[in-house]
Amino acid sequence: MTVWDELVGQEPVVEVLQRAVAAASSGGSGMTHAWLFTGPPGSGRSNAARAFAAALQCERGTGCGECHSCVTARAGSHPDITLISTQGLSIGTDQAREVVRAASLHPSSGRWQVLVVEDADRLTDQAANALLKAIEEPPPATIWMLCAPAVEDVIVTIRSRCRSVVLRTPPAAAVARLLVERDGIDAQAAREAAQASQGHVGRARALATKDEVRRRRREILDLAGSLRTPGSCLRAAATIHELAADHAKDLADSADAKELADLRAGWGVEERGKRPAGYAGALSALEKEQKRRRTRLSRDAIDGMLLDLLSLQRDVLAVQLGSVQDPGDLVNADVAGEVQTLARLGTAESTLRRVDAILECRESVAANAAPLLCLERMMLALAA
Repeated sequence: MTVWDELVGQEPVVEVLQRAVAAASSGGSGMTHAWLFTGPPGSGRSNAARAFAAALQCERGTGCGECHSCVTARAGSHPDITLISTQGLSIGTDQAREVVRAASLHPSSGRWQVLVVEDADRLTDQAANALLKAIEEPPPATIWMLCAPAVEDVIVTIRSRCRSVVLRTPPAAAVARLLVERDGIDAQAAREAAQASQGHVGRARALATKDEVRRRRREILDLAGSLRTPGSCLRAAATIHELAADHAKDLADSADAKELADLRAGWGVEERGKRPAGYAGALSALEKEQKRRRTRLSRDAIDGMLLDLLSLQRDVLAVQLGSVQDPGDLVNADVAGEVQTLARLGTAESTLRRVDAILECRESVAANAAPLLCLERMMLALAA
């Protein structure tokens, strides 16, 4: 299995990157020092960057997936491939400066020093400015790969110095085929999961393999038919808010405990006794970062639930407009009956208003508005 095989439905992108790898090996003109990977959530931006990085380090020059460089690159342990991401709300200046320092190092075993910034859209302006000089004039063997949802999410001074690679949402059929071939999932379950995930490979796999993920999605979809009174709207908003908080807690608790244990071990702190000078400040900084991580995880979870509601409203609109003849072609084919019911209870105009309300809520939450208030306003609009 080569490093390119998991880039589902991205054949044009793979061709571009393979030509660049060949040019890098031969000294041709198809290679450049800075790349910007953009595409919708689930399109595989970071996967494409990682595959590209592995192929550049490949001992056979192809991204074979079998040599030592490919194996270590895919495992995230290659010494000359640095992955930069954040579980917080942003990437700050201190982290950016560490990346710049890494960019100046000479490759230790591979041919290139590759830096993959998986969340370039989360760079603060100061952090982006700290990276600018290094991206503009990198050392000869350094290659930058930045990933973001859209070109506009990266400041113009950086994106103007990068070669753009745009990924598309993978077709559901291609995602389903990957789930069957790679994970051994039943073909029907893979098809339903691929459609429900709207081309998001990671979410499709979770839907196909985890009962809890399927249960939570069904719970969110059921909310659309329960909005009859202001009280039911407020309860629905609280349900999404609580589910997101629980999801963030489940993901963050173990990481928080490990980080606290590592901090205590590093400072030689026992359960009881005097704390060393400086420990309180380090603990405070850790707690702030952990709080930011929980905030991001919660907001990401809310956004995922809003996408489920949005897909449901799009299905309803498709039925109302007569653009879907086979219920199996709906995104949410497993709840086709509920979709038909909602379609009969409203009009295309009212469904479009609900779509707008969900999109507005997504934008407000992304802009750091209070999530619960945004959800309450959205639910009241969905019930209107």
